[in-house]
Amino acid sequence: MSNDRGSVLEVVGVVDAVTQRLRTRILGGELRPGTAITEARVSQEYAVARPSAKAAIEQLVAAGLLVRTAHRSARVVAIDADVVRDVYRARTRLESAALRELAQERRVPRAATEANDEILAMPAGPDPATVDPDLRFHRALIQALQSERTSRMYASVLDEVRLCMAQVQGRRLLDAAVIAAQHQAMLAAVAAGDGERAARLLTEHLAAAEERLVEALG
Repeated sequence: MSNDRGSVLEVVGVVDAVTQRLRTRILGGELRPGTAITEARVSQEYAVARPSAKAAIEQLVAAGLLVRTAHRSARVVAIDADVVRDVYRARTRLESAALRELAQERRVPRAATEANDEILAMPAGPDPATVDPDLRFHRALIQALQSERTSRMYASVLDEVRLCMAQVQGRRLLDAAVIAAQHQAMLAAVAAGDGERAARLLTEHLAAAEERLVEALG
């Protein structure tokens, strides 16, 4: 029994490792939208069994990074205006609720402040390096609620959020100084107990990124 369990864990570890490597390549732009990701290709590139390759692909389909149509290979999802608007709409709903709840206790998440400090330290101007601390700032708002289910809901769109953000910053559309200032204003509203103002500032902040990306996508 212990050997069977060990074999299962080993397979799960392989699948997770392949999934993570593919995710990194997709979010980094190495695997472009529309690229076919087949079981044979994954199996060959990562020297894993076909069932493990299939499981990794299915995880990325579930995460929204790959899309599979009937009788066709999975492909890297192509971000379009509809996808961007739906992702940012989901973000706004979850994060607005988080800000209102945090403002009731005037609780400013330390992780959000630390992430924004990283952005503040960057030179003014558009910089793809803002993607990671920017995403950590927003994720910190959700995690501060200490709700496993809310965090799980947010995690379900997290990869799509990162993909959209990478597209925005990759096109050098947003200024690091502007992002940091908007984050600071949100946290100040939370500290003041003004949840409605914090939520409104968030909506404006995300709408700006959304509209710039939609415009850039044409």
